Amino acid sequence: MTLVPHKKAKALKPSSRRPAKELCSECGLCDTYYIHYVKEACAFINQQIPTLEEQAHGRSRDLENADDVYFGVHQEMMAARKTEPIAGAQWTGIVSTIAIEMLTRGLVEGVVCVQNTKDDRFQPHPIIATTPEEILAARVNKPTLSPNLSVLEQIEQSGMKRLLVIGVGCQIQALRAVEKELGLEKLYVLGTPCTDNVTRAGLQKFLDTTSRSPETVVYYEFMQDFQVHFKHEDGSTELVPFFGLKTNQLKDVFAPSCLSCFDYVNSLADLVVGYMGAPFGWQWIVVRNDRGQEMLDLVQDQIQTQPVMSKGDRHQAVQQSIPAYDKGVTLPMWAAKLMGVVIEKIGPKGLEYARFSIDSHFTRNYLYVKRNHPEKLEQHVPDYAKKIVSQYKLPE
Repeated sequence: MTLVPHKKAKALKPSSRRPAKELCSECGLCDTYYIHYVKEACAFINQQIPTLEEQAHGRSRDLENADDVYFGVHQEMMAARKTEPIAGAQWTGIVSTIAIEMLTRGLVEGVVCVQNTKDDRFQPHPIIATTPEEILAARVNKPTLSPNLSVLEQIEQSGMKRLLVIGVGCQIQALRAVEKELGLEKLYVLGTPCTDNVTRAGLQKFLDTTSRSPETVVYYEFMQDFQVHFKHEDGSTELVPFFGLKTNQLKDVFAPSCLSCFDYVNSLADLVVGYMGAPFGWQWIVVRNDRGQEMLDLVQDQIQTQPVMSKGDRHQAVQQSIPAYDKGVTLPMWAAKLMGVVIEKIGPKGLEYARFSIDSHFTRNYLYVKRNHPEKLEQHVPDYAKKIVSQYKLPE
């Protein structure tokens, strides 16, 4: 396909191809002629979540509403799982099922999703899927930085007018900022929560440092039982306690963009499907607006649901984790396993676990921005994140 310049595109110097510099999350916008909008659209140059919430949902979050502060604008939250899980899906396959239903029912003409390259199961390969088979080939999260928006030029030139985009927070913020330039009649956004992505080299270091068999890992996730779950090629699951991770070796493995992110919950998507606010074995669903409800309605007859729950108190665990991470403390494995068992029994669950995870990451990220990009601190950290961080005592 021959690319033609966008009507508003302007030439940028090669040195400007990544205006966010070291904070670039490689969302893919700068790989297209929509780079013209990057200084307004990039989540790490121009943080504008409240404005884009108004655009996407009709209102921004209410800072007097505790659930809004943590989980963003929403109409409903629930826990869910498919009655008949999709084979090979990371969880039960709700995201893939919604995408397939939207495509086969003609609600959209294409689905932006991420397959992997032929040579590497962890190397992302964004596509515009037009068949259920292509959507299914994209199942399972890719824990590496992914240029999802690199397909934006293809969208415009394909003539598609109805589109579903699946993505994470930084990608969706940029997408929302250029949404009106895409010439679409209808855009649906299905998001997943996201934190701590890595480069491909960083992923390899994490696997080599953490797993007993790095070469056979199919996927992994940091789960509500305070353990990292590694799924291997033979179907086995390897469990590694959070508190046994070699923090002293892994502190620098995560991308600077992820260490500067305050949109863990993907606040600009229409519908969010994750796991962290749900009981173990279930997925957490956040309906943000009517488009999100329309998407969820398509699969209501294929899922079990239950109300969200919240149990425990996260505050002490978060406060203790701040200096431990900051100093790169790593426990002996026996102590890490013991601590994991205790916290899993008496620690935060459901929405309180989600708040624990958000608090832990926001305090860490606030410190990172304060220390490494102090000139950006005031504008870059949203007010809701400042409110969350203010609950804790932080080191200098």
